[in-house]
Amino acid sequence: MPVVSIRFADTPLYQRLKKIARRRGLSISTLAQRLIDEGLRMDAHPLIEFRDYASGRRPALVGGPQIVWVIDAMVGGDVPAEQRRVRTAELMNLRLTQVDAALAYYADHTAEIDTDIADRQRFAEEAEAAWRRQQALLSA
Repeated sequence: MPVVSIRFADTPLYQRLKKIARRRGLSISTLAQRLIDEGLRMDAHPLIEFRDYASGRRPALVGGPQIVWVIDAMVGGDVPAEQRRVRTAELMNLRLTQVDAALAYYADHTAEIDTDIADRQRFAEEAEAAWRRQQALLSA
């Protein structure tokens, strides 16, 4: 693994990084690596931002839904492929430029988003199974 040494000419910047790392229970290196990765991704995809969720840090459209939600809506279902962009925009109340931004991000980070889609599906199945068990107990 390559090692990069960074010098901070701006002491307040270093102090902010240190404070946030401590608050989040991360090392300075781990936080810096995450912020650099996210910054490079946002530089490549200007309509994408990263937010904290209960499930972790996730990419989302600026002011909009998580990328995984947009892609899951677009790739699933029985809508013909040539109509999926427009249909997704209509269903999610998004502009086509937002749908295209999500699709561009997905093209660059397919495995990551596919894993998130599979995790969401698994969670939904587990939640439904728990609900069914609860309903069975109520009807017994």
